[in-house]
Amino acid sequence: MKSLEQLTDSVFYIMAAFTEPRHGYAVMSLVEEITNGEVNIGPASLYTIIKKLIKQEYVELFDDANSRRKVYVLTERGREILQADIERRKTMVQFAEDGLNKGRVQ
Repeated sequence: MKSLEQLTDSVFYIMAAFTEPRHGYAVMSLVEEITNGEVNIGPASLYTIIKKLIKQEYVELFDDANSRRKVYVLTERGREILQADIERRKTMVQFAEDGLNKGRVQ
């Protein structure tokens, strides 16, 4: 399945974080942790993106009776879009790696 749009890096990280049910603060912390602080998504950006993802039906509220916070998770459609973008990114990386390897002088 082809993605109708290319995901920005921030959207990509947020969608990847929502492969498991999480609340917003957990997503911000996780992204900062896995990128060693190189990517920092603030609350305003995060919740703007979440609203967009809900409207596109890529993310939905997750019913978590144990949490006082809103918890979100990817929908099946969101998983398909994320998978398509992963494949696109793999192609980009492979192309760049191949170019770098061919350009090496022995």
